[in-house]
Amino acid sequence: MNLSRNFTLQELTKSDTAIRKGIDNNPNADQIEKLKLLCENILQPVRDHFGRVKVTSGFRSVELCEAIGSSARSQHAKAEAADFEVIGTDNAELFDWIKSNLSPDQLILEYYTPGEPNSGWIHCSWVADQPRASFLHAYRSEGKTKYKPLLGKAKDLV
Repeated sequence: MNLSRNFTLQELTKSDTAIRKGIDNNPNADQIEKLKLLCENILQPVRDHFGRVKVTSGFRSVELCEAIGSSARSQHAKAEAADFEVIGTDNAELFDWIKSNLSPDQLILEYYTPGEPNSGWIHCSWVADQPRASFLHAYRSEGKTKYKPLLGKAKDLV
């Protein structure tokens, strides 16, 4: 099933962990509609501008979220978020383009190391009503994930 011109339901639900552990990772009809909106408003515009988008995590059922140590309240479980990269594009550049050209609910530059363009990935969510326009950098410190607002350009991180 196509969610947009270049994205399929299989691409947004594939999980090696779900397969390995026998976890049902099939979204319901409402979640499929949310995935379509995520694709139409975030992933497809990124694909149209940059080329091939590699989705590393899309929809995750509550059971799958818990199996990987994520929260049952994750936007992935609500079918509102995806983690992705564009091969050959610096993730900071990708973050800055999305921030400037799209209307995400939340945009996180996850585990990016300045000077290492292939480090980390993008987490982006989209909601129909009242997006938070939250822009963050996720990083590890003292063994824990921490988040700080990313008000300027990601390419200016030091």
